[in-house]
Amino acid sequence: MTAASSEEYVFPVVASPGDIDELGHVSNVVYVRWVQDAAKAHSEAVGWDRAAYQRAGAVFVVRRHEIDYLAPVFLDDRIEVRTHVAKFGAATCERKTRLVRVSDGVEVARAVTSWAFVAITTQRPTRIPQEIRDAFPAAVVRAGV
Repeated sequence: MTAASSEEYVFPVVASPGDIDELGHVSNVVYVRWVQDAAKAHSEAVGWDRAAYQRAGAVFVVRRHEIDYLAPVFLDDRIEVRTHVAKFGAATCERKTRLVRVSDGVEVARAVTSWAFVAITTQRPTRIPQEIRDAFPAAVVRAGV
């Protein structure tokens, strides 16, 4: 789990036996888990772990996942889940993610996830503090991702 550049956070995963479906490749649900796990790890890497969000009184929750499945992933394939925050709204952000097979560099999936920043007590959207925006300085829209 490393920052590849100021723009992308790289979260490595390996397809395990529990990830494989009845067709012999990684289940679609696993891709969603990897996208979410990478977002969480990225947030922790920039100082926003569960405790920090608790102190802030709000957390990010998924509003929408869009995933394009481009190529199958098989048992023991090593994947880099490359993610970045593309843009912020007042109480939302958009995160873009690419899943790339390490062995051949093939992009196996790409995702766009919309997140809402929700107050813990009211469970309603709330404004994203500047401290969080500053933790993800690469919040820029990049063509093709």
